[in-house]
Amino acid sequence: MTKLELNSIEVGDNLPPLQFPAINRTTLFLFGGASGDYNPMHIDIDFARQGGMPDVFAHGMLGMAYLGRLLTQWVDQRNIRSFDVRFSGITHLGNQITCTGKVVEKYEVDGETLVKLELKSANQYGETKILGGAIVAL
Repeated sequence: MTKLELNSIEVGDNLPPLQFPAINRTTLFLFGGASGDYNPMHIDIDFARQGGMPDVFAHGMLGMAYLGRLLTQWVDQRNIRSFDVRFSGITHLGNQITCTGKVVEKYEVDGETLVKLELKSANQYGETKILGGAIVAL
């Protein structure tokens, strides 16, 4: 995390992208344990196939956690005023996720300077997996 200079942040600025290794079964198992989310769609191939999926796939909240890391590598978490996402696609095994963000608005509320961010995660094929946004105090 680098210290942000208020005057240096402008609309149109991009956050430094954050790339993750390919999703694998170990990642899903470890995230399930850390989050307490043992939904069998994410860890049991037989269950996933019974549900019509070709294999297990990543938890949506794992992808949101990745976007959260993008934010907290840019600002201290105490500066995050809001953070929301919309799940747009399934993150399959082997997907290599890259998280990106862009400053889309800069404004002031009650003496606090804020920036509105658009956030996105996509796989190595450019397929969007999560769209989101955040409000961050500078």
